[in-house]
Amino acid sequence: MTAGTGRKGDGEQPSAPATRTPLSEVARRAVRDRIIDGSYAQGSRVVEREIAQDLRMSRVPVREALRALVEEGLLDLLPHSGVRVRRLERAEVEHLYDVWEPLAIQASRLAARRVALAAPGEPGGLAELRSVLEQAEAAAAAGDRTRENGAGTAFHDGIVALADNPLLAQLMQRLNGQLRLLFGLNTEPAPMRAQHGEMYERIASGDADAAAAITLLHVRKSRELALRAVTDIP
Repeated sequence: MTAGTGRKGDGEQPSAPATRTPLSEVARRAVRDRIIDGSYAQGSRVVEREIAQDLRMSRVPVREALRALVEEGLLDLLPHSGVRVRRLERAEVEHLYDVWEPLAIQASRLAARRVALAAPGEPGGLAELRSVLEQAEAAAAAGDRTRENGAGTAFHDGIVALADNPLLAQLMQRLNGQLRLLFGLNTEPAPMRAQHGEMYERIASGDADAAAAITLLHVRKSRELALRAVTDIP
């Protein structure tokens, strides 16, 4: 500052204002985390007023957040009575995995192919994928299941991003909400983490066929655990 003027010096630029996360996004993330970690059980009602009080915000951003979560497939609208956490039936889980399996395999195949084409360099996104694995391990060591599940979802998102196929990304985006719901039901995260590590190794080596093969095993194991969890829901 120039003395006595209250103005910026000639060589100084005004700092950009900090970007604030919209309240509706804050509410959406909070409710989504509670759905995924089981705090809001499948089939239970989610009350807009109670969430607004809990998050200490008005009901308007909460209402927007709940609408977004309905679009994600995590909540169901109830006629004249708000929303409830979606309850996935066995048939729905089967249908979801029937669609996700080939998409997940293709994502891993394309990601590995992109790594191979970039060799001896490293394509953007591979380091992020490695970082997500480390985050999952750290969360597991800390006993933080919410953060661990989030890292697991981020791992699959990272593979899709690395595949660099806009159409594939668009198709996967439509499944993300329901997949998060299923991942949150997993009571055996250790084998999933181990397989994520194997998937990363195959993708990072640029071996498309090996990446596709381990991804098939991973999705089949995930399907088994999800069906078991859905069957156990009272």
